[in-house]
Amino acid sequence: MDDKRRRKAGKLKIEHWHLVAICLMICDFLAILFSYFLALWVRFDCNTDRMVSTLYWDPFKRFIIPYAVGAIVLFWFFRMYRSVWRYASYSELIRTFLGSVTASVLHIVLISLISGRMPISYYFGGLVFQLIFLIIIRFSYRLLLFIRSIFKPVDGTGKKVMIVGAGQSGQMILRDMRNAPALHDKAVCFIDDDPTKWGKYIEGVPIVGGRDDIMSAVKEYEVGKIYFAIPTAKAEDKKDILNICNETGCEIKILPALYQLVLGQVTVSAMKDVSVEDLLGREPIQADMTEVFNAINGKVVMVTGGGGSIGSELCRQVAAHEPKQLIIFDIYENNAYAIQLELRHKYPKLDLVVLIGSVRDSRRMFEVFGEYRPQIVYHAAAHKHVPLMEDSPNEAIKNNAIGTYKTAYAAMAHGCERFVLISTDKAVNPTNIMGASKRLCEMIIQSFDAKIKAGKAHEIPQLFTHDGTENADKDGSGEVFRHAKTDFVAVRFGNVLGSNGSVIPIFKKQIEEGGPVTVTHPDIIRYFMTIPEAVSLVMLAGTYAHGGEIFVLDMGSPVKIDTLARNLIKLSGFKPDEDIKIVYSGLRPGEKLFEEKLMAEEGLRKTDNDLIHIGCPIPFDTDEFLSQLDGLMTAAYGNKKDIRERVAAMVSTYQPENKPAAAAQG
Repeated sequence: MDDKRRRKAGKLKIEHWHLVAICLMICDFLAILFSYFLALWVRFDCNTDRMVSTLYWDPFKRFIIPYAVGAIVLFWFFRMYRSVWRYASYSELIRTFLGSVTASVLHIVLISLISGRMPISYYFGGLVFQLIFLIIIRFSYRLLLFIRSIFKPVDGTGKKVMIVGAGQSGQMILRDMRNAPALHDKAVCFIDDDPTKWGKYIEGVPIVGGRDDIMSAVKEYEVGKIYFAIPTAKAEDKKDILNICNETGCEIKILPALYQLVLGQVTVSAMKDVSVEDLLGREPIQADMTEVFNAINGKVVMVTGGGGSIGSELCRQVAAHEPKQLIIFDIYENNAYAIQLELRHKYPKLDLVVLIGSVRDSRRMFEVFGEYRPQIVYHAAAHKHVPLMEDSPNEAIKNNAIGTYKTAYAAMAHGCERFVLISTDKAVNPTNIMGASKRLCEMIIQSFDAKIKAGKAHEIPQLFTHDGTENADKDGSGEVFRHAKTDFVAVRFGNVLGSNGSVIPIFKKQIEEGGPVTVTHPDIIRYFMTIPEAVSLVMLAGTYAHGGEIFVLDMGSPVKIDTLARNLIKLSGFKPDEDIKIVYSGLRPGEKLFEEKLMAEEGLRKTDNDLIHIGCPIPFDTDEFLSQLDGLMTAAYGNKKDIRERVAAMVSTYQPENKPAAAAQG
C-alpha cells in the first residue's frame, strides 16, 4: 500500500513543465478569443457598435468560448505544451501551424452547423490572427534571448569563440551558447572549408573562411576558445584542422561523436577537451562484434590479469556480450576490486567471480580451473614494463613464460575450448627480455597446439616448482590427454593509448609539474591503438581461431613519440621548448627505435577482417623446446645470472643488447 501511495503522490507532483504548460494554455485561450474577435471587428471596419448590432455577434459569443476550450485540448494532442520553447525550431513551428489550421477548420465546420454561416473574412482573419498570436507567444522568449545574445558583451569570465564547422552541428552549438544564460562566452566567427559559405552569416555570426584562415581569424577576432563541430569529418581532415587550432594557443573543445548529432544532443556541455587520440589522424576502428557475441554468449569466460588496463577492458567487453559466467583473475586486489565494483554496478545480473592469485602457482590454477571450468580464457596477465624487466630478467621469465605455461596446462587439462594469449609486437626480433619472454609465450601456445593436434598431449611435460598435488593424470589412465581439445592462439599488437605504463600519462604528469618532458629519442616511433579498439580486435581474432595461429592486428601508421609529446604540450596550453622543455634522455635498456609487427621469416595470411592477419609460424623443434623449459624454469627460480643466454638459446630471434649483434639492431 505504501508503494501505491508513493506512486500516486509521484503522479500528482507538479513539475516545472506543468506550470509552463498551464501558462501557455491561458495565453492561448486569450489569444484565440482575441483573434476571432479581432477578425470580426476588422470585418466591420473596426466599428464596435456596428459589429455588436449585427446578426453575427450573438453566434460569436455563444460559440467562441467552447471553441477556445476545444482548441486547447486539440493543441495538447499536437504536443504544443510539451516542447522546450527556448530551443524551439522548425518542428515546433510546423506543429503550431498544423494545430492552428486544424482548429480553424473545425471552427468553420462547427459554427456553420450550429449557428449558421459567418463572413468569409471572419474565417480567414481568425485563422491568420490566431496563428500569428500563437507563434508570437511561443517564439517571443527565444527572440528575446537572441536579441540579448547579439548585444551581450564578453565579460571577464567569458571568451570569444570560433566555431569550426558552419553545418548543422555548428548552428546547434551557436544556438545553445545563446540560450544558456550562465554561459558568458560569445561566438564571433565561423570557419568552414566550403567556399560557397564564405562571407555569409549564420544568425549574425560571419563565416570568415576555411582552415587556412584559422590563424588570421583568431588574431582578428581576438578568439580565446575554439569549438570543433564537425562530427562527420574524416580522421585525416580532423587531425589537420586540430593541429592548426593547436598552434593558436586557444582552448579547444570538440564534439565527441556523430551519434550526438543524430540524437540532437549537440550542446556546449557535450563538448570535450581534445585528446591526443584526436590528433593521431586515423579512422577509429569499428569492429562487427556479432561473431564475438555468438562465441561468448552463454559461455564461462576467464580473464587473467583482469584488473590491468587490457584485462579490465576485456572484462568490460566480455560482460557486455552476456556470458554465462565471468571470472576475473588477478594478483593485485585493488585493480580487481575496482573492476568488480564497476561491472556489478553496470551489469547487476552478471554472474561475476573475482579471484586473487598468481598464474605462477600451478596449484592455484588447477584449483580455479577445476572448480569453474572456464570454456574461454583470455590470458592478459604479464609483466610488460621493458626497463624494469631488464633489471629483473628472471621475474619476466617466471611470470610471463612459466606463468603462461602453467595457465595453459591447467586450461588443457580441464577441457577449456579456447585459450587466447595477449602478445605484443615487442616479441618480434626482441632486444629486451620482456619481448623475449613474450616470444617464449607464443612458442609455448604453438607447442601446446601442435601436440594436441598430433594426439600427443601426454608428451607435454607438467612443470612444478613444488611437490605437485595437481597432477593432471591422477588416475594414470591418460584419459585427460586423449580428450584434450583446447585451441591455443596468440594475438599480437603494439602500444595502446592510456594503458598502464603508456607514455601519455607520464607526459601529462611531467607537463603538470612544469616539465621537462622526457623523450628517449627524437626519431623513436610506435604503433598506437586505443584500448577498446585493441580489445575488440583481440576478441574478434579469437573467434577465427583454429589453433596455433599468431594473429597480428593492423595498428595503422606508426606515430613519432616526439610529435606525440609536442601535441600534448600544446593541448595543455603551453608552447614546446619555450614553456615546457623537451629533453632527449636516450634509449632505455632493451628499447628499440621501432617495433615490428612480424618477424622477417613470417608472412601474412588474410582473415575475413582486413584489420586482422595471421602470421605464418616460424618452425622450431617443439620437443626440444619443451624439454628446455624445465631447465629455464629452474634457472629463473634460482635467479641465475645467465638467464638471458639461456633464453637466447631457445629464442633464435632474441638479440640481447649486450651482444654485438644488438648494435646493428638500433
